[in-house]
Amino acid sequence: MKKIILIAVLIAAASFSAGCKKSETGDTTTLSYSIFFPATHAQAIAAENWAKAIEKETDGRIKINMFPGGTLTKADETYNSVVSGIADIGMSCFAYTRGRFPVMEAVDLPLGYPDGMTATIAANELYKKMKPSELNDVKVLYIHAHGPGLLHTKNPVKTMADIKGLKIRSTGLSAKVVSALGGVPVAMPQGSTYESLQRGVVDGTFTPIESLKGWKQGEVIKHTTNSVDIGYTTGMYVVMNKEKWEALPDDIKEIFNDVSDEWVKIHGEAWDNADKEGIKFTKELGNDIIDLSPEEHKKWVEAVKPILDEYINEMKKLNLPGKEAVAELKKLIKQQGK
Repeated sequence: MKKIILIAVLIAAASFSAGCKKSETGDTTTLSYSIFFPATHAQAIAAENWAKAIEKETDGRIKINMFPGGTLTKADETYNSVVSGIADIGMSCFAYTRGRFPVMEAVDLPLGYPDGMTATIAANELYKKMKPSELNDVKVLYIHAHGPGLLHTKNPVKTMADIKGLKIRSTGLSAKVVSALGGVPVAMPQGSTYESLQRGVVDGTFTPIESLKGWKQGEVIKHTTNSVDIGYTTGMYVVMNKEKWEALPDDIKEIFNDVSDEWVKIHGEAWDNADKEGIKFTKELGNDIIDLSPEEHKKWVEAVKPILDEYINEMKKLNLPGKEAVAELKKLIKQQGK
């Protein structure tokens, strides 16, 4: 562990010293960017293109070195690494440090996100409106979020009765969704899910449909239940070390803000494209997508309502605007659906 920390510090120091280099138009500031997605993932590619756009728009005055796949900092350490300056910029999930971002955790609730674009725009707008103090120790560049988390199983699930007792891979908040529906949540990372489904350790998984191709899970399930009315998402931040941000010239800050605003929809579109690929992949394998009846949808929505109530009550105890956050997200989802 000490060696890992030392390596990370040396990388950060090298990145800092590189800021002394010159470009044709003036000083070049070199920044490190820690991202947990592997380099080949659509979201890592979108992030890399964001970095290239920053470099281009600043005429080389900013240089961003990418560290995908958790090679600089692990996913659950990314935020703290940005605060401390080990990484200058970082992308990871709010859920990986549960309790650290109580207001933004509202984004992950099963509110019925129809797609990644809606989830991404809603998450950004929620932050802009509420400006929670939990993110005051960094510069928030933008936020993005995946398409609806759905239920994928080996046997068909058409009603809540069908899910009763099934062992469903889930993590964090989705585990509460599984329990609310009558299933048995089994915690495990995405990397272990394929083998667990294949061996029958679990009967299904709650995950966005892009995982059926991205993680090849379509090969070991047979059915997807289109439970979109309780679709949850996972909010993901892109943040920058505050001291590094405040040291930038105003014109470069403006470029960062403008490019970041543009990239909100680029990430949302990347999530939606990945979901489309996941649908295509699973159908080509002969798997089916089950649409719940309107009556059944209502049952599922009612079943997960206590999860929302629990969140609101917990935020009230902390004197935080949980009720307002949930109401705002519902409004934003409805607006985007028009």
